[in-house]
Amino acid sequence: MAELDTLDILVLGVILIGTTAYFTKGTLWGVTKDPYASSFAANAGNKAGRSRNFVEKMDETDKNCIIFYGSQTGTAEDYASRLAKEGKSRFGLNTMVADLEDYDFENLDEVPSDKLVMFILATYGEGEPTDNAVEFYEFIRSDDVNFSNGTSLDNLNYVAFGLGNNTYEHYNSMVRNVDTSLTTLGAHRIGAAGEGDDGAGTMEEDFLAWKDPMWAALAEKMGLEEREAVYEPTFAIVDRDTLTIQSEEVYLGEPNKAHLQGTPKGPFNAQNPFAATIAESRELFNSKDRSCIHMEVDISGSNLSYQTGDHIAVWPSNAGEQVDLFLSILGLTEKRNDVISIKALEPTAKVPFPTPTTYDAIVRYHLEICAPVSRQMVSTLSAFAPTDAIKAEMARLGNDKDYFHEKTEHNLYNIAQFLSAISKGEKWTSIPFSSFIESLTKLQPRYYSISSSSLVQPKKVSITAVVETQALPNQDPFRGVATHYIAALFNKQNQVVKSDPYDLTYQIEGPRGRYNGTHMPVHIRHSNFKLPSDPSRPVIMIGPGTGVAPFRAFVQERAKQAEDGAEVGKTLLFFGSRNAKEDYLYESEWAKYKETLGDKFEIITPSPEQSTQVNELLKKKALFYVCGDAARMAREVNATLAQIIADGRGITAAKAEEVVKSMRAANQYQEDVWS
Repeated sequence: MAELDTLDILVLGVILIGTTAYFTKGTLWGVTKDPYASSFAANAGNKAGRSRNFVEKMDETDKNCIIFYGSQTGTAEDYASRLAKEGKSRFGLNTMVADLEDYDFENLDEVPSDKLVMFILATYGEGEPTDNAVEFYEFIRSDDVNFSNGTSLDNLNYVAFGLGNNTYEHYNSMVRNVDTSLTTLGAHRIGAAGEGDDGAGTMEEDFLAWKDPMWAALAEKMGLEEREAVYEPTFAIVDRDTLTIQSEEVYLGEPNKAHLQGTPKGPFNAQNPFAATIAESRELFNSKDRSCIHMEVDISGSNLSYQTGDHIAVWPSNAGEQVDLFLSILGLTEKRNDVISIKALEPTAKVPFPTPTTYDAIVRYHLEICAPVSRQMVSTLSAFAPTDAIKAEMARLGNDKDYFHEKTEHNLYNIAQFLSAISKGEKWTSIPFSSFIESLTKLQPRYYSISSSSLVQPKKVSITAVVETQALPNQDPFRGVATHYIAALFNKQNQVVKSDPYDLTYQIEGPRGRYNGTHMPVHIRHSNFKLPSDPSRPVIMIGPGTGVAPFRAFVQERAKQAEDGAEVGKTLLFFGSRNAKEDYLYESEWAKYKETLGDKFEIITPSPEQSTQVNELLKKKALFYVCGDAARMAREVNATLAQIIADGRGITAAKAEEVVKSMRAANQYQEDVWS
């Protein structure tokens, strides 16, 4: 073999780093005529009938603070709810939480100076607003923005916090740009504009570090007096003694009334999943210790459609083992099937799921009970500790960041595990169940890059998922909620006897057994991660591990285009695996695509001598794609690509970085990455 030059080593390094980063990743709705029913159906189903004037809404409900959220996965909405509760309990603020898409903003200039507006804004993708924030963002960033009484916001006092990911170029651009627009228009920000970093894994601590000085600045600016924080429920738990789990109006995990009645209707989307048939599934790894599942999901009979490069959202439930632990530590095991309704105690609060329902259904289908416990949650629950000694320890953990991380970071405790560990199994029967509805994030769908081509199989969606299991010291492993749910479905369909016992505790039959263990609730999320419209344009793809998923779809599509007579450009795939004998994903399929595409397709496992080809293809306007781990692999790819361009074209590193940035701006460089 010829001696390796610097560029060859860099290219090899990208693949090795990407593969290592991936495989060592650490975590690897209401019933009518029911006086206690949630307002979910009305809130979700009839927005058109509501006033979109938030100033009037604040006046009608006697609110002096409104917290708007721009949220894609629910985290920003969760932080907004937490701020609202804290503002009320500590300072007596009358707060309301509001979805940005529910209101208009021409009357921002009408907010009295003695009232407050908060913005909790997530940045989505490459610097884009979340779906529910698009109209607000376009309005406030307009060059000729006009309000009811002119162009000035001198009356407006606001605070702002952003949720971002530093692995993306446009880190926290949403909050930064909105903050700039508001101050340019004359508004007055109180405290600093906070920024949380999901890429560094510090989102929760960033939020806590921002909000305490923000509250201090706010109290001084608006003359607020802090009081001893006392828990005041937003929701009441009402026993429904006349109903049982056999009652037809009781929700047992169904997301809305049509699902409850057994006649789900489209459109199917992020609020309304489609119970898709699992057509087939197979194991991709040849390993005793690790598993990667390929699953085909049939979306026939729905309004769902997808394009190559899109994502499929899987709606998991929580594993029965975790549900049992949660209910047990709260002393609710015997009451798990009792029917209850959730009643909002103030007019702007939204019950986050349909009722009447049961404790079991809420915990199994609606609450994110498996996420690592937050320090703020520990602080909040300390008041309900079963003994004074536990209360003191909880208070210390909640107030001391270093001590909290020393005691918890290696264990990845979820809330029930944490409570059980700190009390040594003693029950926490004093915690109001409403506090969990208010404080825990809603159980969110998990998104997977679709690994099939819509041109080849328009009604079958492929999923490629490594079953995430991480060993932990002195306790059971940490397991991925959705990947083990997928594993449970795989085991049922393939009649696998030997399985992780944990997976057997999932209620894969779904509410009232309507999924039969062979259906999975899903929806489709469209993406900008797309092949060029001209198939003759070359493409370069980098996807170690399951980062190869969308590229299986890309290559599958290019092969079909070639079979149909289209001229297909060079298709270059960099792919790495930890052990080719165990985890070489889709090995036989690559050979088949090679037969069809010939020298137009090249799959490159860790090997040198590719920097020149990469540079030459980029000169021919090749599209460059990266999929996989954001924290290390994607950054290394970006840096290495700039180095290849600099050396290959004889330009400075700074100029090469500008070339890469221009590629991103022109959508020539695309990423589908995760933290």
